[in-house]
Amino acid sequence: MGGTLTFLGLESSCDDTAAAVVRHAPDKSPQILSSVVSGQTDLHAAFGGVVPEIAARAHAERLDLCVEQALDQAGVRLDDLDGIAVTSGPGLIGGVLSGVMTAKGLAAGAGLPLIGVNHLAGHALTPRLTDGLPFPYLMLLVSGGHCQFLLVDGVEGFHRLGGTIDDAPGEAFDKTAKLLGLPQPGGPSVEVEARLGDPRRFAFPRPLLDRPGCDLSFSGLKTALLRARDALIAEKGGITLQDRRDLCAGFQAAVAEVLAEKTRRALASYLERKPAEAALAVAGGVAANGAIRSALEHVCAAARVRFLAPPLRLCTDNAAMIAWAGIERTRGGHPQASDLVARPRWPLDQSAPALIGSGKKGAKA
Repeated sequence: MGGTLTFLGLESSCDDTAAAVVRHAPDKSPQILSSVVSGQTDLHAAFGGVVPEIAARAHAERLDLCVEQALDQAGVRLDDLDGIAVTSGPGLIGGVLSGVMTAKGLAAGAGLPLIGVNHLAGHALTPRLTDGLPFPYLMLLVSGGHCQFLLVDGVEGFHRLGGTIDDAPGEAFDKTAKLLGLPQPGGPSVEVEARLGDPRRFAFPRPLLDRPGCDLSFSGLKTALLRARDALIAEKGGITLQDRRDLCAGFQAAVAEVLAEKTRRALASYLERKPAEAALAVAGGVAANGAIRSALEHVCAAARVRFLAPPLRLCTDNAAMIAWAGIERTRGGHPQASDLVARPRWPLDQSAPALIGSGKKGAKA
């Protein structure tokens, strides 16, 4: 389809309810006409993590309001749209189902094409929305529920080089924060404490660095921190503020070092393809961590590869990336979803073996 396309996107795979309108004219940069995100942090704060049933109920209550706000902010009506795109997996099934059913109703009522989008593809294609990044590029998706290295060859071309076999980094940060009595979300809390800590005080492991490949593991690192905390409590009857800061600093340094080394390996595989414009793109909430971002930037500088991180509002879960993925799929001639279903698991690389484990923020894919 060669003309201007305007899409509504819906996202509800975890604990953010989102709707957005994106417009794209050929040979022009895409326009995000609106992007509405309704977070649920307050609803889950007392539980130390996302409660799927609470999240699903909140999505069902908020999706229509988010759609209305997104359309109003964009200055468009349903009959001005060329299609609707919705996250149909992977994620917490109750939330995904809420989004899919809302999108089906809107599409049927307005007579619009409906495109099902893989949530991970939305993240992976974001650099094309924000920076027009050409294929192929290397994507590191690093968030609360997922961590994968992906070679992105096209709208439907994803090759997984490696991923986490247990906890994703953001999940490990959240669990670390809970172990140390810090507020959720854990990533920002741990980072703040780490700034005033000594990253060399505790000898935390660097999981899987002794093995080849790009797979990652963070569950054992979290356990090592638990044992270090318990040893301090046994020795002193508790932990001091400086103990907590040092634990956070050591944990964060270990995560950053592991991600940096695995990124070097992924870049080596990617550069063997001799891309015309070599680039590493990073998406996901953990990409906002200053120490991790700095480590990745140094790796890219040493390899003479462009480092690209979309704005944080487009790194974390949002519906603009879903609308854009719908536009990309439509321009690529991929058919609309006539039998769209909600999917808790949906690997981007269908040829890759399944990753092990399922974290609290959604199934690994």
